[in-house]
Amino acid sequence: MNTLKIVKNEISERDPFVNRFIKNSTRNYPAYALVGVLLLLWLLLQQLLVHADPTAGYIHPNIWLLILLSLICFTTILGLCWWLLQQFWIKLGLPLLGNMVEQFKKMESWQQLGFYWASLGLLLWAAVGVLAAVL
Repeated sequence: MNTLKIVKNEISERDPFVNRFIKNSTRNYPAYALVGVLLLLWLLLQQLLVHADPTAGYIHPNIWLLILLSLICFTTILGLCWWLLQQFWIKLGLPLLGNMVEQFKKMESWQQLGFYWASLGLLLWAAVGVLAAVL
């Protein structure tokens, strides 16, 4: 159920995705718990796999550890990017996310479509830039 509340003379939806951009919002602890569990698995999984099959070579268990390490790195970088986005959002004094969504919904259909096409074009341009940097 969505409710409205007044925040700094503005009305915003009481929604967990909207309230993440407010300074006094609660932290997302399940994400930190997931990173902690993945780190513990990474430390214990190699010993568990070697003890389960003593004839297994070192390459076989390490493949699973590399997949787990990539998940750990992905969640860590994702959390860091989200934190940086929140900090920049607050420092720049941008409007609340709920207000921006309301303004987007008030736009005409052709304006929304143009915004979607512009977003797709910028995403593809960023992807080409990343590929150019890698190659």
